[in-house]
Amino acid sequence: MTSSTHVSGQSQTTGSGTTGVPLRLEVAVLPVSDAERAKNFYLNLGWRLDADIPAGGGYHAVQLTPPGSQASILLGTGVTTAQPGAGGGLLLAVDDIEAARAELMSKGVAVSEIFHDAGGSLGGGFIAGTASRATGLDPERRSYASYATFEDPDGNRWLLQEITERLPGRV
Repeated sequence: MTSSTHVSGQSQTTGSGTTGVPLRLEVAVLPVSDAERAKNFYLNLGWRLDADIPAGGGYHAVQLTPPGSQASILLGTGVTTAQPGAGGGLLLAVDDIEAARAELMSKGVAVSEIFHDAGGSLGGGFIAGTASRATGLDPERRSYASYATFEDPDGNRWLLQEITERLPGRV
């Protein structure tokens, strides 16, 4: 079976039926069991607190933004019907995965060992399971090819991905 990845040289990405209306990912919702505990976890990581709305009646929303990010997370009580810990696969792009891992660990976060895709593709962090993973940095230190994972206190999974050079159109 042959697989391939199409890399566009266009300065903007396009899709079929696109409109001229910009669609920006602004907030990802994370299901948590305890808004205060989750808020404190992310604040400990150095994330900016954008909003903390304890409206009562079982509703408490907290919005936080990772350093350098345009997008935020929204968590809390009564924010989603998803089970705590059901969030996953959220990606944090980092310039230096070794430094990012060390910083998270210095803050008490359990971070996986760094890994890459043993098959040589750039999808090692997005392949279900761990069978295709190899320990350590990508041998060629390619951008988009080295990963590590961690979880928040509810088990929402985060993927760190080292990106040192962006693909065309991804400035």
